[in-house]
Amino acid sequence: MQRTLAIIKPDCVRSNSIGAVISRIERRFRIIGMKMLKLSKEEAKRFYIVHSGKPFYDSLTDFMSSGPVVAMVLEGDNVIEEFRQFMGATDPKNAEKGTIRREFGTNIEENAIHGSDSEEAAGFEINFFFSDLELVR
Repeated sequence: MQRTLAIIKPDCVRSNSIGAVISRIERRFRIIGMKMLKLSKEEAKRFYIVHSGKPFYDSLTDFMSSGPVVAMVLEGDNVIEEFRQFMGATDPKNAEKGTIRREFGTNIEENAIHGSDSEEAAGFEINFFFSDLELVR
């Protein structure tokens, strides 16, 4: 079984779309952990450290610390790749119809949802938000 982290981003939380997004996710994936929290700017910087030095790093971390998020751990066979397809392209205008980003995203930064892009990233990201005690076995 593979695991991935999903985050419903502040724009999606602000638009009161949490329930709609979670409903879609749970129809297709197994959620084994979930929590709502608000990241500080420093926490957002630590979480997105892989993007440190890139031109969008400051705006991304400002955005991700601008309001509450919902973090989830999903489990399943090939869940990383399948969830990335389910989310859609990073830029909602390029995402396929029916994907989360196409339906709920606004622009390349405020694109509703985050998902791990590799097993290595998933391990770091899941451990950033969850302890083993918070995950259903």
